[in-house]
Amino acid sequence: GIDGVEATRRIAADGTVHVLVLTTYDTDADITRAIEAGATGYLLKAERPEELFAAIRSAAQGRTTLSAPVASRVMARMRSPRPTLTDRERDILAQLSQGLGNRDIARALFISEATVKTHLGRIYDKLGVDTRAGAVSVAKEQRLLP
Repeated sequence: GIDGVEATRRIAADGTVHVLVLTTYDTDADITRAIEAGATGYLLKAERPEELFAAIRSAAQGRTTLSAPVASRVMARMRSPRPTLTDRERDILAQLSQGLGNRDIARALFISEATVKTHLGRIYDKLGVDTRAGAVSVAKEQRLLP
């Protein structure tokens, strides 16, 4: 089967149907994926029935609708400064996102493995992560990667 994000992408693809996501998931990553897939709105299942009905009517008219907690998260994220990465850190992150190891990144960028490790440590600190996968995930969420 397909997940909700892929279903949203397929349904919203032709632009004639508005998708309102109703879910219990409220992480930044879940919200971002749904909106990027074409969702018109994003509501949490804890909404009161009258708010749900109003959101359905609004979405049917193509207006964006977000649950109050979701709207708060989106606003907070947009207001918080994005981490500033150097050009070299962005280069390394791009290589990392393609699954390359330190040795291959070093060869591709004509730098030493030790330099790659130093940059990775700085990237992890700036993104608040401690793994390669975490760095790539946060970079994608924050649109730091092309």
